[in-house]
Amino acid sequence: MVRTTCGFCGVGCALDVAVKDGAVSAVLPARDGPVNQGHACVKGRFAYGFASSPERLTIPLLRRGDGTLEPAGWDTAAAYVAQRLTTAIAEGGPDSVAAISSARATNEENYLFQKFMRTAVGTNNIDNCSRLCHAPSAAGLVASFGLSGGTDSFDSLVDADCLLVVGANPVEAHPVVGARLMQHALRGARLVVADPREVGLARYADVHLRPRPGTNVALFHGLAHVMLAENLVDHRFLRERASGLTELAELVASYTPEHVADVTGVAASDLVAAARLYGRAERPAIVYGLGVTEHLHGTDGVRTLANLAVLRGAVGTDNGYGVNPLRGQNNVQGASDMGALPDLLPGYAKVTDPAARARAEAVWGAPVPARPGLRIPDMFGAARAGTLKALWVLGEDVCSTDPDTGSVERALNACPFVVCSELFLSPTARRADVVLPAASWLEKDGTFVNLDRRFQRVRPAITPPGQARTDFVALHAVAAAMGHDLGCPTPAAALAECADVAPLFAGLSHGRLDREGAVAWPCPDAAGPGTPKLYEERFATPDGLAHLAAAPYLPPGETPDDDYPLVLVTGRRWAHYNSGSMTRRSGNLGLAPADLLDLHPDDAARYGIRQGEPVTVVSRHGRSRLTARITSEVAPGQVFCAFHFPASGVNRLTSGHTDPTTSCPEYKVTAVRVGACEQEPIRTDRT
Repeated sequence: MVRTTCGFCGVGCALDVAVKDGAVSAVLPARDGPVNQGHACVKGRFAYGFASSPERLTIPLLRRGDGTLEPAGWDTAAAYVAQRLTTAIAEGGPDSVAAISSARATNEENYLFQKFMRTAVGTNNIDNCSRLCHAPSAAGLVASFGLSGGTDSFDSLVDADCLLVVGANPVEAHPVVGARLMQHALRGARLVVADPREVGLARYADVHLRPRPGTNVALFHGLAHVMLAENLVDHRFLRERASGLTELAELVASYTPEHVADVTGVAASDLVAAARLYGRAERPAIVYGLGVTEHLHGTDGVRTLANLAVLRGAVGTDNGYGVNPLRGQNNVQGASDMGALPDLLPGYAKVTDPAARARAEAVWGAPVPARPGLRIPDMFGAARAGTLKALWVLGEDVCSTDPDTGSVERALNACPFVVCSELFLSPTARRADVVLPAASWLEKDGTFVNLDRRFQRVRPAITPPGQARTDFVALHAVAAAMGHDLGCPTPAAALAECADVAPLFAGLSHGRLDREGAVAWPCPDAAGPGTPKLYEERFATPDGLAHLAAAPYLPPGETPDDDYPLVLVTGRRWAHYNSGSMTRRSGNLGLAPADLLDLHPDDAARYGIRQGEPVTVVSRHGRSRLTARITSEVAPGQVFCAFHFPASGVNRLTSGHTDPTTSCPEYKVTAVRVGACEQEPIRTDRT
């Protein structure tokens, strides 16, 4: 048995992997797993067949003069990547090169990638997939409290007497978390769910708030209005540990339950009931997901949700369990922690801070550029404009998962040189000039950071097939071909070096994690414990206070009209994961064979759509073909689908609207129209 950490969602389940004849024979949830406690979802437990799929990439591929991708040796591939990057730098400068890192990569790989870009290339043009999901969490939590992470450990939530679960469907997207929250509610904790759909937990809720998509900020201000009006706030906490109360109180005075009902569609009585449950609880907790962040004003959503915990005095105290994002991917927290961001170094130090750059430069022995780099949408824009000459995409299928697929494809087609590190020949890899065969999470050594900031060990159970290599090894190979020594010969050495660069992680090492198990950051001292609960003494803001946000409600980027009368929300299903590249190759097709479009019976009747039939969905940006699922889980006027089958083209529908603070896309609000189609249903192939 090999103990490792699951590579699917952000829960961070500890798994024991059994191996026979060099292949995985079984995966068992670890009984002593710090988060999962002997449990695992269907993906973690059974979706390991992808590792031995005959479709795995096993040798580097180079695009030849005739346009075909042909096999090549690693030395040839690394030398070619190095030569093309060097040429791009010589012709367009370091900022003509960009990189997209990933939650698929370990902390050590993300750390090495950002170091490669900043020292070998000389640019801050590196970003990661958190840009598309929880970048508003990072920005909002930092602005409100000071650090980019949830305030409390997940274990503490089982002591909460009221759970406010917002914009999340953990029963499907984080099943181990969803099960524990459900059990806690069944044991007597009060439960408020705020989500436009009747998600799994909503069936157990004391109050289910169903706001119109895109109206979160108005909803949260309405809750704050009731709490202030009924004196359900902690005045001492607000006096001693928070700022901005006067401005917030003035703003939310107009967000009466009746006004909020007009904006959100939530009944005034339900709003009041929810505010009272949360405000009167002795130990409330807030848990939220992508239904808060993936909006035009996602950062405002995070900040105004955080307001509720501050008003209640439920952050950093014994009076509650704060504000906790459900990170969607296995290492999306860690990718940002490691500095795979255009404006932040490892440990969230700003690249514009001379002291932070000096600390990194002293460790790396190379200068660090001071100007923030490009975010992912800006990288694509620069490629289309002709100023981006080279792009390295590591572990991301941007043609399937990023919004407005057509514009992403045009960007990749326009970029003179694209490298893709992947497990399979994805739609993105098919457009690359070089494809590097990568190792999966079952084949890697390193660490992940889960949704409540715990560093956990990842250990290889099997060897990568053929010539597939870890991203760690691939980065070293390309850097060496460019004449750069990245140091950090092993993943353990990389985390040790990161500890020297980032004070937040100074007390962490592979050796410590091997001895002690999971450790939560901040962990500034090897002799001291980690920090499961943040802000017990002071907040990490410059003044040590929590900052209330008086951000007015602003409408979403799109609204329905006569041509596009429905609102589309996208998300995940329980059996699959993201673009489905792993789960579709693991035997899960029998559980969920296609992307479905959920629509209300009234809308199905209105548009002549029947259960199980193919349906065409059209937005202002593109079209998709899905299979109809008629259900009252969605409200009239709204539809829902996942994006697990790239052939269905779901992200051709989504817009280019992004949160102005973070550039996170607005996946949760797209105006569409639907209609029955006579053609054959979309193939559920494995492109």
